[in-house]
Amino acid sequence: MNREEIMRIIPHRPPMLLVDEAEKKDENSCRGSYTVKGDEWFLQGHFPGKPTVPGVVLCEMMGQACAVILGDKVQGSIPYFTGIKNAKFKHPVLPGDTLEIECAMTKNRGAFYFAEGKGSVNGKVCVQAEFSFALVKPEE
Repeated sequence: MNREEIMRIIPHRPPMLLVDEAEKKDENSCRGSYTVKGDEWFLQGHFPGKPTVPGVVLCEMMGQACAVILGDKVQGSIPYFTGIKNAKFKHPVLPGDTLEIECAMTKNRGAFYFAEGKGSVNGKVCVQAEFSFALVKPEE
């Protein structure tokens, strides 16, 4: 899926849409990617002279890729993070890097979903975490 197709599933929009491509592998797993261009808002000031993707943004990228797994279940809802556990940041992600994301749903309870993900650049794991989120219908 390209960005247009991803936007049909998840509610995120630029500049907060942080997945360029995604592919559902099966019912519970997905691959996604994001290429860091260098002019993103989150690189401004993080860090002067050495722009580095913040860890929280890497977690957001993995979370958005996970939301793609849910497909139609996400439509009409907002996927809110409810927890991030065991996050590990092993290598920096820099402008020009393409973060390859692999994530999988591990379980769900009602509107709550639990997943794990990892992000790699050139085969080297840069980030991994377990996270949970809830699908919440917006109040009108």
